[in-house]
Amino acid sequence: MKKYRPEGRLIATPENKARLESKASLMQAYKQGNILEARALLCDNEHNLHLDLGPMRGIIPRCEGAIGIEDGSVRDIALISRVNKPVCFVITDFETDPYGQTIAILSRRRVQQDCYNEYISSLKNGDVIDARITHTEGFGAFADIGAGIVALMPIDAISVSRIPHPNARFNVGDDIKAVVKDISQDGKITLSHKELLGTWEQNAENFKAGETVPGIVRSVEKYGIFVELAPNLAGLAEPAPDVYAGQNATVYIKSLIPERMKIKLIVVDSFDAEYPIQPNRYFTDTHHISRWVYSPESCPRVIESVF
Repeated sequence: MKKYRPEGRLIATPENKARLESKASLMQAYKQGNILEARALLCDNEHNLHLDLGPMRGIIPRCEGAIGIEDGSVRDIALISRVNKPVCFVITDFETDPYGQTIAILSRRRVQQDCYNEYISSLKNGDVIDARITHTEGFGAFADIGAGIVALMPIDAISVSRIPHPNARFNVGDDIKAVVKDISQDGKITLSHKELLGTWEQNAENFKAGETVPGIVRSVEKYGIFVELAPNLAGLAEPAPDVYAGQNATVYIKSLIPERMKIKLIVVDSFDAEYPIQPNRYFTDTHHISRWVYSPESCPRVIESVF
């Protein structure tokens, strides 16, 4: 089975560069049916994509731009938004333009269809896969799971610690791991992420009572302040004045209580700052998860995901 990757992962590889090196190497890639990637330079007024192949220009006709374009189930913004980004394709033919220049005719749709038939259609709930964040909305993050085929990760599936927007956790272009959460009857995939970020105990073992550590204020309630210590771990601080959601915080750890799944904190300081998003730390390298239990065994309240 071919390895289908999110768009953008192939373009800088030695193999891809070699296949775009000359007309002869492009002809060889055509004969062998190789999947290539190149940057889209233009989407013309008929929504055909024009690509820079190095030795020649390539064109992806509108109907070959993506699965669903021809029947209207996918909007043309899916093509327009690829301009200035890597696009995967196979070469389907060569033509000569009115100026005598050779043009490669390309298909992205064919790569997507093969990706779906040979890879995505075989996925099951609980499978851990590679993905690349393509864009974010208030309700969730969209990720390329192969050949530009995009799946949704709802905001509540991104981490245990609640966030105001997916861009608090991801940057566009981030390469991540994700879990297949659900597959609808029409083949659309929903993703999850929090199951890879560790249980309460796995995260809590990085902290000790008496330490002063950094955190992010996620919400301020009448009874206290929720401060995120890690993507899958938050504690409750005592009420304090002039603290609001989104601030960075310096917090003192009073106690960790596994049987209640709680961390008690005191806010030492809170302030506005723009720090870079930290890389994801994954606590598992498995390729499939059937059941994940977040809560400690000693805690009567059970938080779990079953796939």
